[in-house]
Parts: sequence; C-alpha cells; structure tokens
Amino acid sequence: MKVIILGGGVAGMSAAHELIERGFSVDIYEKKPYYMGGKARSVNVPGSSPDDPDGQHSTEPGADAQALPGEHGFRFFPGFYRHITDTMKRIPYTAPDGKKNAQGVYDNLVDVTRVGILRNGKKPIITIVSFPKSLADLKAALEVLHTHDTGLLPGEAHFFATKVWQLMTSCQRRRDMEYEKVGWWQYMEADGHSEAYRHLLVEGLTRTLVAANAKFASTKTGGDIFIQLLFNIANPGMHTDRVLNGPTSEKWLKPWEDYLTAKGVRFFKSALVQRVNCVNGSVQAVDIQNWEKGAPYDPPAQGDYYVLATPVEVAAAVLPDELKQSIGSLQYLDDLAADVAWMNGIQFYLNQVIDVVHGHCIYVDSEWALTSISQLPFWDDYDISKRGNRRVKTILSVDISDWLTDSPDLPGLPAMKAKDCQTFDEIADRVWAQLKRSLNVDGTIVLSDDMKEGAFRENDMVYRGYFLDHSLNEQAPPSKRDPMASVVGQKGQKGDVLVNHEPLLVNTVNSWFKRPSAYIPGLSNLFLASDYVRTNTDLATMEGANEAARRAVNSIIDVSGVDAPLCSVWDLHEPVFFAPFKWYDNWRFGRGLPYKKPPGWFDALMVVWGVMYAIGFLLYTAWTALTTWTQKMR
Repeated sequence: MKVIILGGGVAGMSAAHELIERGFSVDIYEKKPYYMGGKARSVNVPGSSPDDPDGQHSTEPGADAQALPGEHGFRFFPGFYRHITDTMKRIPYTAPDGKKNAQGVYDNLVDVTRVGILRNGKKPIITIVSFPKSLADLKAALEVLHTHDTGLLPGEAHFFATKVWQLMTSCQRRRDMEYEKVGWWQYMEADGHSEAYRHLLVEGLTRTLVAANAKFASTKTGGDIFIQLLFNIANPGMHTDRVLNGPTSEKWLKPWEDYLTAKGVRFFKSALVQRVNCVNGSVQAVDIQNWEKGAPYDPPAQGDYYVLATPVEVAAAVLPDELKQSIGSLQYLDDLAADVAWMNGIQFYLNQVIDVVHGHCIYVDSEWALTSISQLPFWDDYDISKRGNRRVKTILSVDISDWLTDSPDLPGLPAMKAKDCQTFDEIADRVWAQLKRSLNVDGTIVLSDDMKEGAFRENDMVYRGYFLDHSLNEQAPPSKRDPMASVVGQKGQKGDVLVNHEPLLVNTVNSWFKRPSAYIPGLSNLFLASDYVRTNTDLATMEGANEAARRAVNSIIDVSGVDAPLCSVWDLHEPVFFAPFKWYDNWRFGRGLPYKKPPGWFDALMVVWGVMYAIGFLLYTAWTALTTWTQKMR
C-alpha cells in the first residue's frame, strides 16, 4: 500500500520512518528545494562560503563544507522527550572519522550543564539544569539561593513554589477540565505581584522552558511541561537539557533523509501543496505546484492513504472550506490557524570566544523575550576554523519570542516592534542592543560591535556578522514574494513588511477541544500529523510532531488492516510519590470541590509513603551511579 505524505518536516519524516519500516510504500512532497526537517533544519548561510561569495547558489546540507551554519532556531531536547529520541536511536550515523554510533543520531546529543538568567544591569544568575552530579554542581545550586539579588519581594518565591506544588499534586481531571481554561498568567496571579516576579518567574522561565507566552498559554499545557522539566532536574538519572553536537541538518536531518531514501522513501522537493481535493469522504487528488518550474508537479501525488503533515496554518489553507465545515473535528481549524505566533532565530558570528554559561541564557529583561546559546562549546568535532572567512570563533544563536513589544528607545535605534521592522538589519541591530544591555554589566564587556565577523552577501543584500531565519522575508513589492512560501505565505500582506512563512502554534487557553486527532471521523484515507494534533505531549514541539505522526501511522494500520505492529506512544511520566496527593484531589474534583491542601491526617500517611519512596529513590540513585561508572570504565 502506498502512502502520500504532504510535508517533510519532523512530523512528515517521522511518519515516513514508521511507515517504511512496516512495509508501506512512501512518497514525501516537501516545498523546500534542499532542506528537510521543517523548522528544525540548519542551513548553509548564503554568501558565507568563499566558493559562493555572492550567495547565488543555495546548497543542500553537506554540499559546501566551507559555509557557516544558520538555523530557524536552536534545538534542545528535554529529558522527558521519548518519541523523537526513540526515532533518533533508529537513524544510523557514521562520524567523519568512520566510527558508527551505537545508538544512531541519538548519540549525537550532549548534555547542557548550566542555565543563565541574565538581567539588565545585574549580575547573571547561573545555576544547574540537572540533578547535581559533582561538587561544582552542588555549589552552583546553593549559590543561586544566597548570592543573587533577584528583586523578588518577601514571600514571592514561596508563593510561586506553592502554585507549582499545586500543579504537581492536582489530579489529571482537574488539569484537563479546569486548568485548560485558565491562563498561566492568571494561575500564577502575576498581576498581583512585583515586576521581578512577573519577569523572572512567570514570563522568563516559562517562555524559555515551555516556549509559550505566559499571558496566552493554558495552565494545563504550560504547567504539565514545566513540572516535567522540574521532575527531570530532581531525577539523578535524567539529563534535563540536551543539544546536538553540531548543526541539526548535519547531525540528524540529513542522515535521516539518507536512511529513509535507502529504505525506499521517495522525496519530491520544491512541491507546493495548494489544495487537497476530497469527494465523498475520500481524497481523490492533491493539487501540487512545482514552484521552480511554475507547473503542476510531476509525478502527481497518488496513493491509497494520505498524511497531511503541514503546519496548522497551511492545513487550514489547503483543506477546502466545505470539507472543514462538514467534518466536525476540522471545524475549528481556521481558529487554530489564527493562534500562531512568531518565534524565529538569529545567529551572530563573532571573532572572539565569549564564555557566558555552558548552556542556555534567558534574557528576562529583554523586551523581545530573547534566549540564546553559544553553540561551539557543544560541537567538539566541528572545525569552525575551516568555515566562512576562517575568523569566526563563536556562534551565538538567539531566539526572538516576542514580536509585538517595542524595543528600548536607544540612541540611533528608535523603539520598534520586531514585527514592524522592514529589514533584517533593523531586527539584528535591536537584538544586539538588547543582548549587550544584559551581558555587559558592571563594567565587564562581553559583547562589543567589533566582534561581529563577516559580511554575507545574498544577491543584492549584505548581512554583516549575522544570519536571520529566512522563513522571514524582507518582502518588498508583491512581485518579489518568495515563490517557495506556502499557500498562506504567498498571500502575503500589503506594503513593505516582513512576512513570516513559518510561525509557531500557541496552545492558548481552552483550545484543546478545537484540536483534531490524527484520525478524522468522516474521512477514509486522510490523516493528520503535525504539532497541532491532539497528543500526550500537548505542545508545539518536535516531540509533539513525532507523537502525532505515530498516531497517524497507527490509524493507517488500523484502517488498512495491515498486519504490522503499532507505533509506541508514551504518556508523560510523573513520580509515583505524588500518587496519594492526586488521589485525594481526584476525590475532591469528583465532588465539585476546588483544590485544597490535604488535611492533617494525610500528613501521617505521607510520612510512611515518603519513607518507602525515599528507600526506592536511594536504591535507584545508587543503581544509576553504578551503571554510569561501569559505562565509563568500559
């Protein structure tokens, strides 16, 4: 049986992986001419290679060993991810020295040890991101409690901890049915507390860890993911934060594409999906344009089953209105398509080594909600001295999460919203200024303008020392619109404005009921695989996209009657220690009662339970330490 996958992002490739290993014939149609993996991709920076100084020739991954790497945004892999990492273990990888990874591209993940919280005019707060494994880790964890002026008012840290504890001890029904309808900002009572509380705890941490806007994200979604990360930190056997040891396309996505191709998956690129045509509950044809040739795609997409693996705003545009109106689970697709925000990355290439923190930085006072990571310390076998003009020593990758707040009004840089900027330079200059305000503190100069290295020419544009994600377009007249853009992107906007062809879905308050499942009742051969689909992960992430793909494949197996094993799907894991608390809250919720701290008699029960749990925890910790030591001794 043949399956057509529309979209070659993480969801589409994940679906192809599961299908081809189960004996299906698979074709993927992807709009980009070179790069697979959607937002996860890394790219060759146009004009950064001596072989292509004018940026005339975009190249596929690995084709130009001298180009500098750029990306849509930096990737990180929390410890609770199970779906995407399971897939990564099944993607073969051979290192440049010829050594094969025992666990495929999964072995290309390396641990991040610290996180830095940076503030304007104050020393950074640097702490650990995983359970302390050394004296240095323990020292870093303790120092953050005593040596930093957080600006929090008395009692605010305790109040925040109390609200987090409430999340941890609430039953699943309360989270699904009550917290889903409450915003994170409201739940944390941000309006009633100090600016430091709002910036540092409610906005800063959650925006970075959960990639969500605190004012719009539901407590169910943001809370579930937030406490997953906290549970990871408390688990001695867990690596809370991991990144790849090189550019994403080189270390993961290109080996993935090569593996799938070797298994028989066919990739058709430069394929712009325009419309999915359904008749009597069945896909009959898909209108696809080869945007490079300006003609219908050859070969046409024809199969037994179809997986729509595009982002939600594209899915809403290519599915006919009459279909969305007639199928109950699709009726809110247009609403979901409107619940997207901009979150794009910019990379600065520096001629000096900057050492802020061995991990991610959160700029809690930055108007544009910036986060960053200095990538080269994690790329051990990546020789940057052979890239670009050979003078780059640091790649500072920055994500911009707030495009609707004015930047600071600084000399030569009037206040502007990122979304209102009309050129990449206007964005880059304001990001750079915000970084310097948080990094250059107490007379210490971490960033200076003369550190920016290189001038990257792309046709008639020159970008000095930076690369901004090109899913944003410096869109001038309509005639110059990006022909590779999705149907949504090609509609564009009027005037000389930036257009974002790849926004990010936001899990807004009470949006779960609007989201469809991978299986669509009323459609016999069309399935959905994307990060807006209902999943246990419940967040627009690579993990959510991979889980959605598994659910789509399971639906195809079920409907087709093929004798093949179902894909594994996991739930979020929470320590069994909290089971008694959740039982009590579930009892209250079933009687219509609000959350309440358990009565005194419950404490006696928890003493016994806590002793039993502590014994098990210590045994687990000892076993983890022993196995880790054994592996190092081999």
